Amino acid sequence: MALKAGDKAPLFTLHASDTQPVSLSDYAGKNVVVLFFPLAFTGVCTAEMCTMRDALADFNGMNTDVLAISVDSPFTLAKFKESESLNFPLLSDFNKDVSRAYGSLYDTFVFGMEGVSKRSAFVVDSEGVIRYAEVLDSAGDLPNFTAIRETLAAL
Repeated sequence: MALKAGDKAPLFTLHASDTQPVSLSDYAGKNVVVLFFPLAFTGVCTAEMCTMRDALADFNGMNTDVLAISVDSPFTLAKFKESESLNFPLLSDFNKDVSRAYGSLYDTFVFGMEGVSKRSAFVVDSEGVIRYAEVLDSAGDLPNFTAIRETLAAL
C-alpha cells in the first residue's frame, strides 16, 4: 500500500556509507527529505543526488536534512558519495525492507534485476508525519523538487 501525506513515516535504521547506523528517529524535531534512488553511478541518479548536494544549504535553512536510500551496499555508496562529493548520508537498504515499507520497490527493474528501489521522495515533518509523497514508476523521471520545497516552506 502506498504511503501518502498524513501517514506516519515508517521508522528505520540503516547503515550509511561510512557503515554507521542511521535512524529516522535520529532526526526527531527536524524535517527530513527521504529520497529513494535506484542505483548509484547511473545517470539520472547521479543528476538527482548532485541536485540535492547543490541545494543542501537551502534545505538546511528550512530545518531540513536529506537522507538518500538505495539497495546498493554501503561500500558502493561510499565510492559514489566520494566521487560526487555528496554532503548528506547515503543509506544502504540492501535487504530492501525500508524500500518495501515505503512502497518504493520495483518488482522487476531493467535487465531483469529484482528488488531495486523506485525513485521516490518523501517529506517527513519534525513529528514524523509524511507531508509529501511521490513514488515514480519511471526511473528516468526526477522528483518534483519545486513541490518538495513548497511543502517544506509551508511547515
